[in-house]
Amino acid sequence: MRVIAIGPMFNEGERAVGVVKRFPPGVVEEIVIVDDASTDGAARTIAETGVTVLSLDKRSGPGTAIRRGIEYGLKKKFDVFVVFATNGKDNPEEIQRLLEPVKNGSADFVQGSRYLKGGAWSNMPKHRVWGVPVFTFLFSLFTGRKITDATNGFRAIRAKLFEDPRINLWQSWLEGYPLETYLFLQAIRLGYRVVEVPITKTYPNSKTGYTKQRPWVDWWNYFKPIPYVVFGLKK
Repeated sequence: MRVIAIGPMFNEGERAVGVVKRFPPGVVEEIVIVDDASTDGAARTIAETGVTVLSLDKRSGPGTAIRRGIEYGLKKKFDVFVVFATNGKDNPEEIQRLLEPVKNGSADFVQGSRYLKGGAWSNMPKHRVWGVPVFTFLFSLFTGRKITDATNGFRAIRAKLFEDPRINLWQSWLEGYPLETYLFLQAIRLGYRVVEVPITKTYPNSKTGYTKQRPWVDWWNYFKPIPYVVFGLKK
């Protein structure tokens, strides 16, 4: 299986370099960083590591950056797509955990979970300590599937999901934050084999910024695929 790793990036040059250096050799064939119109020279910084850098013309959010990476990977005929955070929250050394269920044929979509036995989290902001479980509860309720960590963006996905005509990642309303929730939701609703595996989540020091999300506005954007798709308002 040919594996590509996609990391959306906005003003995370130095952190992203540190993340890329932690990738074990031979686990993925290509690392692609999608620069979401950074203003701090992050694209130049990360390009010096030798990874592939794709750049967006304007700031659009992580979902749009991930979608650009998916488009690139599909053109190059990759079989499995790993999505990871470039700010250090995810540990590239754990990618093998995500890939194992795909490689052994038991999963099409593998979701990382900080809450499963063997997983862990640290330095998580207080509002996320309660917010993540609430979101996960609602996600599980609407999908009818017990999930332990619905907001975790560290995951591995077979290319066939992106090629399914029932899953349309290129809808304009999915630009920005909605895309990741939409993809996870559709994988479950359309009967793909979805499993969770334990991973660790380490949040950066809040003084240097652990997220680029805007309160309420982007929280709603992250959540809205659930009611939109479940109630048939969007495809």
